[in-house]
Amino acid sequence: MLVKTMLFMAILCIALCPAPSSAGRKPDPVDCDVHSGPCSASFNNIQVTLDIQPKPVKAMTDLTFTAHFAGEKFVAHPYIDLGMPGMNMGRNRVFLKPAGESLYQGRGVIVRCPSGRRTWKATVTVPGVGSVEFVFHVLY
Repeated sequence: MLVKTMLFMAILCIALCPAPSSAGRKPDPVDCDVHSGPCSASFNNIQVTLDIQPKPVKAMTDLTFTAHFAGEKFVAHPYIDLGMPGMNMGRNRVFLKPAGESLYQGRGVIVRCPSGRRTWKATVTVPGVGSVEFVFHVLY
């Protein structure tokens, strides 16, 4: 199933990613170095720490996403939407399951964009509470 998902996402990316061009384009702001370790951000009195394994984080690889939440408790299971800043990549959602006290994990794939862009974002959402984005580079 994961291989079919990866193939579908790669085809979708080929259809949606712009042709390679850096003329007049500003670099995307990166706020998370996922290759060095976990990244943290907060929203609505909740601190989120996101980690992605294995490192270095590579496209077209089966990845494990781990999110730790500190602060206010919530009932709904969080999830992560993967995409590229400023580009509609279609739905690429990582469903997170409980993996310990305030700890959630899920598996997913970041596809390779033929444009050569390597900047991706992971939007961590807690339904009914809010969300936070982590912007990072992946390796091809």
